[in-house]
Amino acid sequence: MDKIFLKGMEFYAYHGVFPEENKLGQPFCVDLVLEADLKEAAAEDNLEKSVNYAEAHQAVKTVVEEKCYNLVETIAEEIADEVLHAFSIVKTATVKVKKPNPPIDGHYEYVAIELTRPQE
Repeated sequence: MDKIFLKGMEFYAYHGVFPEENKLGQPFCVDLVLEADLKEAAAEDNLEKSVNYAEAHQAVKTVVEEKCYNLVETIAEEIADEVLHAFSIVKTATVKVKKPNPPIDGHYEYVAIELTRPQE
């Protein structure tokens, strides 16, 4: 299966279980890997047979910025659902949502959730 990558998409949003996260917001970073058969798109040089990157980015942006969720897991699940619904060519979506600054003690680069969902 061929892969389309959208890596390091950055958004500012208001997700989290703590009230200050919902009030102050924080950055989120999303990586998206879409698996699809791109042979026909490549052979015909036809965007209609592939995934428009701008539309995929907009789908992710809508999920991350327009609603509030308690869990990063829910954000990732909603992104996968949205992308699989929007692009029938995509057979599998892998979504990684990173939360660089969660309000927990410790030193780390980020916390993240990664999930993979198939087209149903």
